[in-house]
Amino acid sequence: MPNIKSAKKRVKTTAKSRLANSSEKSAMRSAIKKVENATNKEEAIVLLNTVTKKIDKAASKGLVHKNYAARQKSRLTLKVNSL
Repeated sequence: MPNIKSAKKRVKTTAKSRLANSSEKSAMRSAIKKVENATNKEEAIVLLNTVTKKIDKAASKGLVHKNYAARQKSRLTLKVNSL
């Protein structure tokens, strides 16, 4: 445990942001899986729009790398278009 007051505060804020980040990342991954498992094209298109937004948000916050985000969006778009 840290002894300095500011370091103690930092531990609390880090823990709080870690929870928020892991929740956001998990929601993004779940949404990606929903698109991958979609069978209906209309439903997949709607899901793709929400996933794209989540992926972009995660990339802008720094939760995932921008190349990872681009790769996922491209891959999912190709998958939806092939339905």
